[in-house]
Amino acid sequence: MGFPSCPLTVTHHSTQRYADRNYMNLVQAISAMGLIALPQLHAANPVNVAVSDKIPRRPNIVVILADDMGYSDIGCYGSEIETPVLDGLAENGLRFTQFYNTARCCPTRASLLSGLYPHQAGVGHMMDDKGFDGYRGELNRQCLTMAEILKTAGYGTYMAGKWHVTKHVKPDGSQDNWPRQRGFDRFYGTIHGAGSFFDPNSLTRGNTQITPANDTEYQPETYYYTDAISDNAVRYIDEHDAAGADKPLFMYVAYTAAHWPMHALPEDIAKYKGRYDAGYAAFRNSRLERMQQLGVVPADSVLSPQAEDWNKVEHREWELRCMEVYAAMVDRMDQGIGKIMNSLKKTGRYDNTLVLFMQDNGGCAEGLGREAANGRIARSNAPEAAMDKNELQFDMIPTKSRDGWPVIQGPGVMPGPADTYIAYGRGWANVSNTPFREYKHWVHEGGISTPLIAHWPNGINRRGELDHQPGHLIDVMATCVDLSSAKYPAEYNGQKITPLEGRSLKPAFANEKIEREALYWEHEGNRAVRVGDWKLVAKGATGSWELYNIRTDRSELNDLAEDEPTRVRTLAAMWQKYAERAHVLPLTPSRAQSKSGFSKKKKFKLKAGDELSQDKSPMVNGKGFSIFFGLEKLGTEGVLLSQGGSAAGYVLYQKDQKIWFGVRAGGKLSTVSGMVPETVKNISVRMTSAGAVTGDADGVQIFKGGVSRLNTMPIDGLQVGKDSGGKVGDYDTEFEYDGTIRDVKIEIE
Repeated sequence: MGFPSCPLTVTHHSTQRYADRNYMNLVQAISAMGLIALPQLHAANPVNVAVSDKIPRRPNIVVILADDMGYSDIGCYGSEIETPVLDGLAENGLRFTQFYNTARCCPTRASLLSGLYPHQAGVGHMMDDKGFDGYRGELNRQCLTMAEILKTAGYGTYMAGKWHVTKHVKPDGSQDNWPRQRGFDRFYGTIHGAGSFFDPNSLTRGNTQITPANDTEYQPETYYYTDAISDNAVRYIDEHDAAGADKPLFMYVAYTAAHWPMHALPEDIAKYKGRYDAGYAAFRNSRLERMQQLGVVPADSVLSPQAEDWNKVEHREWELRCMEVYAAMVDRMDQGIGKIMNSLKKTGRYDNTLVLFMQDNGGCAEGLGREAANGRIARSNAPEAAMDKNELQFDMIPTKSRDGWPVIQGPGVMPGPADTYIAYGRGWANVSNTPFREYKHWVHEGGISTPLIAHWPNGINRRGELDHQPGHLIDVMATCVDLSSAKYPAEYNGQKITPLEGRSLKPAFANEKIEREALYWEHEGNRAVRVGDWKLVAKGATGSWELYNIRTDRSELNDLAEDEPTRVRTLAAMWQKYAERAHVLPLTPSRAQSKSGFSKKKKFKLKAGDELSQDKSPMVNGKGFSIFFGLEKLGTEGVLLSQGGSAAGYVLYQKDQKIWFGVRAGGKLSTVSGMVPETVKNISVRMTSAGAVTGDADGVQIFKGGVSRLNTMPIDGLQVGKDSGGKVGDYDTEFEYDGTIRDVKIEIE
């Protein structure tokens, strides 16, 4: 193939500023050969270069996640809520009609970040450690985040919004699983999962917790968390560009809209005044009709059963206000996404940015705040003392607003302002999930169905089209790896990494099929598997399997389990194999704990390296016990003995030139400690059932004090010389002991 006889011209008017130095070098090299003509370059104004399909470039990637919203809650999926920015992205991009999440906020975030099913990432339930690998309540180190992967491919990595994949949410705890330690160059947002939109708890910039009042880098006239997420995302894009970054960017924007509490700005609430006066059923019907017209559900789709009767609503104005505020929250989020898109345009990155928008679970039917709390159903005549600007907010439900007004709840308390804390309720959640069954928590379609809008002008030619293939948010990581040319490793920093579960969405961008075996779910015993058009689903750990053909019955109204017993057995066996390999079992771990048989031994003789499972470990719940340690050589640090994990347990360890004894109860650690001579050969600790503790070294007392009572049998077992399960003490690693242990004796009193 010959070269052109005259040079090509690369102009400034492309909408995408180049962000890959390798490509720029190639363009300049070709220019030097006289094959293309470059305009004059200015250091302060990097050139925008036209993109050749023959020279692929890695896209910028912006992943946007909304919170507690239903499948039909944005305009391009059937809603009457005004979302012109998202609708515009859909009109010029691709909409997936059968995309799925995991039915709950933190498992979805763990799965989205890692490309694994949530139990594989350690977050099968919430942020509590149930003593099993799939239920640690902590993003584990057998997975990598999208930011960690994309950083290895040369991306700048940024996050604004809700994290919610660690139990350590306070500034004095471990930050090992905070965003900056999981691959993000910059972070602004909340570590916890929910809170006030006017005074978010665990608000953090980088690794430092702040308040809206003392943040020196962001002081808007009115603080509102949705705006703060959008504004800080814009800032990161602008600063990435201003730095002359010769690399693409990855941005994770995790809104808390429209999760309870129903908080919104007055001008947005006013926009929806009177919009919902017709009640629940009218909007389910109008949404379904619109969804059918758009093609996001088949024309013959029918509604699942109505949850609430509008004619029987007692506090009608209050119910209307709940939905008006909910709509205002979604509207404001869409406005913020518009700011982000404008920043991408301004910096010339818009055309070569893949934008993915999705939601973390279905509409939420939880009744939080819908009954009066402690009788507080009306505002007091005057505020209490205002909070100091440096006083951190740690309460998911604050007792008062930052300016001192007590927080009120219950029917008649009109939601919206900072001193209210209310969820919008089951009736409106049923509208959000039109036309599907169930809600957040459950793995029927109403709990796990999400919009997915994919917009990438340079990479997706299917403008305004729909893709009806099943997909799952595990696919997002696989897509990022594919498009960034990153390498997903088998090991990372010496740690084996779980292989990806997802499939790249890139084939769908070109109207091609995505090959996969099946998709799987489990949450709180609710479980499902989908293969092709067939879905097997059950409610709760003891619920019977139900079978549906999703192509003809996505509302899951016609259970075919009795008609298709062979298919039920086949799909159930597939689900079981998945559950066994993906750390899903046991279902509902707390139940498994209560049914376990515990050791009845009163005396235990152990040595260095010994490990006992829970059922073989000392039954210490509610009991006093003594530990006798013989040492050949005192070490400098490490765990001598541990039993339990980060929910409950006890530990003896050496750190900071002291011997520490600690008890963790209800997730909180209490300790006593003392100095020991280097020549010590014997250490003994006695703890009474009431939590009184004494410790001796060679017969001399080294500490005395009180710790929490250990009333719960620890789920994790016992280990001598390390702590490799959930961590009982104040350390982040297995913390192997570097001394020499001779023997250990434990006696239960």
